[in-house]
Amino acid sequence: MKADKDFNLILTIVNRGFADVVMDAAKKAGANGGTVLNARGAGIHEAEKFFGITIQPEKDVVLILTENELKKPIMQAIKKEAGLNKEGRGLSFSLPVDEICGIVHMGIDIEDK
Repeated sequence: MKADKDFNLILTIVNRGFADVVMDAAKKAGANGGTVLNARGAGIHEAEKFFGITIQPEKDVVLILTENELKKPIMQAIKKEAGLNKEGRGLSFSLPVDEICGIVHMGIDIEDK
């Protein structure tokens, strides 16, 4: 069955250890849950020298699939609680989702062809 609603994927990248702050804020704003991935920063400002050794900061990537109408309140809550309006705190963005399968509790699945 086709999804009756439009969905978005919210991706938030923060320094390691801040995924819980992101998830708590998202849940308070209506998110059902999310997935946390471990990552490593590779931007131009990421590598730092420590006693002559280059260190790549570790990151948490939080993926949250949500209905379109909850996208903005969730992203605003994440921005506020994780301090994303300050430099170096991380970033959050969303992507539209065309098709979904596996969300059994909501009765959503892609059509079999």
